[in-house]
Amino acid sequence: MECLGVSSVQSLQALSALLSTQQQQQQEEEEDEESCARLGPGHIGPRPKEDKEVSTAYVKKNSKDIWSEEEVAEGSQYDDFADPRPQPEYEIILKQSVGTEDLFLGLNGKDPSSMCCEAMLVKIKLPDTKATDVVLDVKETFLDLRTPKYKLGLHLPHPIHSQQGKAQFFTEREELEVTLLMKRPMDFINMP
Repeated sequence: MECLGVSSVQSLQALSALLSTQQQQQQEEEEDEESCARLGPGHIGPRPKEDKEVSTAYVKKNSKDIWSEEEVAEGSQYDDFADPRPQPEYEIILKQSVGTEDLFLGLNGKDPSSMCCEAMLVKIKLPDTKATDVVLDVKETFLDLRTPKYKLGLHLPHPIHSQQGKAQFFTEREELEVTLLMKRPMDFINMP
């Protein structure tokens, strides 16, 4: 064999260096793929801090409280899942005060939508019930009705004025009608 020259030795060393870096790069890529397989959605984004700081907004005033009153939905204290009494049939009707100028001429700008309604009528059918047996409690967004035979806990679709309603029991139809005035904070815009 002929003796290799200096330039050919350097060429072989350069080729060897190129090949060895390709092998190292392949090994690094394989390691990266393996580490990516172990990553999940929790690894996206910046690393969480080791020291967890407690926000003052979530600190409870009384350590024995599980939740605050603001977190509890209105009317949830009336939920009794062990109570076997059935829920009576009911119907919610939205009412408007409409005059002839509204009906025939449309002068006040009212339309048939619920945004122009002033009151809510809740009709509750109570067969075999006397008016004296009815216990009714009305909150801003919840109506609670109890009789010896029926129980109704109704979350109202709109907030109402709880002190400005009226209830009337019709014995011949065995039906309770509760009329509630609705709270409409944007009435000055919706209704002229």
